[in-house]
Amino acid sequence: MTPRGDDDPAAGHARTLLRTATGYSGSRCVALCLVSIAATGGGLLLPVVLGRALDLLLAHTPATRWVLGCAGLVLLLGLLDAAQTVLTGTVDARTTAWLRRRLTGHVLGAGPRAADRFGSGDLVARLVGNAAEAGTTPGARAALPAALAGPVGAVVALALIDWWLAAVFLAGAPVLALLLRAVSRDTSETASRYQQAQGRIAAALAEAVEGVRTVRAAGTERRETARVLRPLPDLSRAGHRMWRVQGRAAARAVAVAPLLQLAVVAVAGVLLSRGRLSVGEVLAASRYAVLATGVGVLVGQLAGLARARAAARRLGEVETEPATAYGARRLPDGPGRLELRGVTARYGGRTVLDGVDLDVPGGTTLAVVGRSGSGKSLLAALAGRLADPDGGEVLLDGVPLRELPHDDLRGAVGYAFARPALLGGTVGQAIGLGLPSPSPGRIREAARTALADDFVRRLPDGYGTAVADAPRSGGESQRLGLARAFAHGGRLLILDDALSSLDTVTERHITDALFGDGPGSTRLLVAHRGATAACADAVAWLDDGRVRAVGRHEELWRLPEYRAVFADAAGPADSPARQGASQPVSGPRGGDEQGEGRNGVNGQTRTGAADRGGTSKDKDLTA
Repeated sequence: MTPRGDDDPAAGHARTLLRTATGYSGSRCVALCLVSIAATGGGLLLPVVLGRALDLLLAHTPATRWVLGCAGLVLLLGLLDAAQTVLTGTVDARTTAWLRRRLTGHVLGAGPRAADRFGSGDLVARLVGNAAEAGTTPGARAALPAALAGPVGAVVALALIDWWLAAVFLAGAPVLALLLRAVSRDTSETASRYQQAQGRIAAALAEAVEGVRTVRAAGTERRETARVLRPLPDLSRAGHRMWRVQGRAAARAVAVAPLLQLAVVAVAGVLLSRGRLSVGEVLAASRYAVLATGVGVLVGQLAGLARARAAARRLGEVETEPATAYGARRLPDGPGRLELRGVTARYGGRTVLDGVDLDVPGGTTLAVVGRSGSGKSLLAALAGRLADPDGGEVLLDGVPLRELPHDDLRGAVGYAFARPALLGGTVGQAIGLGLPSPSPGRIREAARTALADDFVRRLPDGYGTAVADAPRSGGESQRLGLARAFAHGGRLLILDDALSSLDTVTERHITDALFGDGPGSTRLLVAHRGATAACADAVAWLDDGRVRAVGRHEELWRLPEYRAVFADAAGPADSPARQGASQPVSGPRGGDEQGEGRNGVNGQTRTGAADRGGTSKDKDLTA
């Protein structure tokens, strides 16, 4: 069963979302409510005017004004219905757009945790389908008073004609009330199951599309299709159950409503025969009986509201994943000194980093190496606050990253990844992503540093080529990602295996630029090649979640366990002699406030650190 009330955080977030979304289109919701009530009022007035006109005509009395009144009411009802349709569509569209903006911003603010918890496909299903369904809530709520006013007003009108008519109808009203309550409850439950099945299909489809080359290469298209569509029977059962619920409700309404209408008309006929009602009043009573039993409209609206509530709850579940909070402490001037103090981080229920201490002086380059699963990518994510540690803290120039404002943090730290996502309309925009007003010269200079300028210029429109129309290899994509990091600048540059797809010559040129007068003050590199580690000022060797040693590559190379880290990826070419590591490696550039030398990158481990739970990380963060 789905939790309810205050014990269900998702339901609380859903209520807040819908309340805020309703306020966003508040004036239109009020207008929709007034138009709907006006249309209901006109519909309630029409039977009286028709009845009066009929009585006058039967009495051979002039009834021109009443006939014209009927025509005017019909015309007004048509106009109100058109206005109601336009307002409903407008409110639904505005609310849906607001919900999508709100949830998209929240998902991006929460970072990788949201994708880890829900899956990218399910998130897309929630932000597209569920947001559209939840977006109908304000409009439906605005029209609901009018939908309720119709039957209530009709019962009042019956009482005004004759109290016996109202009494006969009210005798069967409890049956209608129970019917509406059952529809609302059952529809909400089945709609929730239906939407969950949709989300599972969307998540599986997103995984299949992402790995389409692997699927084709393995020849498992049919098996993968079956996996994607595995939740389809659940979807079918939930859909059939939802239609059965509404079908039973409609059948009961068809059975109950005509009986009540016949009862009212029968009593009206008796009263007519006794002279207590006129023919026109009988006509009006028959029309009011139909309006009073307008269960079909209410059933449809209540079912729609139930589906919208279920969809809103799925959006509320997304909001239970908190977005990253930032501080207000300004980042002082500094060379980009990075410190990790007792950092412990968990992922997937296990401790990946355990009490890590590192001190990277400004202007130096630290390479982080280790076997797969040692936590290199997680450390890189923590260093620039793409993730938060479960224990300890990370500081940049003496300020904890948690206390920095968003703009200060993102302006100070640049990233490049192994598989960069190239966002933006054109190649130039992808390189300048995140910059307030990137100049063409800055973009070209960054591309030249990343050895990307030549192949970009060969594209049909150069830097103006659309990213989707720019064919490129994995290495060229990495060079564009590096160019983006170089264009970003900042005092700390973090490369998370961002050289892995480059050929050795290109990698050497880029590392020369990085360790020479290249952009960025302090550099943190996740390295898998010994040649890259040999160029760094120091190497932090991660082993089983701890920093096993920190030192120069040629010094650590004497240890057999350290050499084994690179054994799978390379052979003799990674030896210091083949790498040229015996030659002097330049020290830090740009100075350092502490005056530490090029080997002044200090690291220790602290065992027994307390594990603190819960922060999700990137899927590749254990690398």
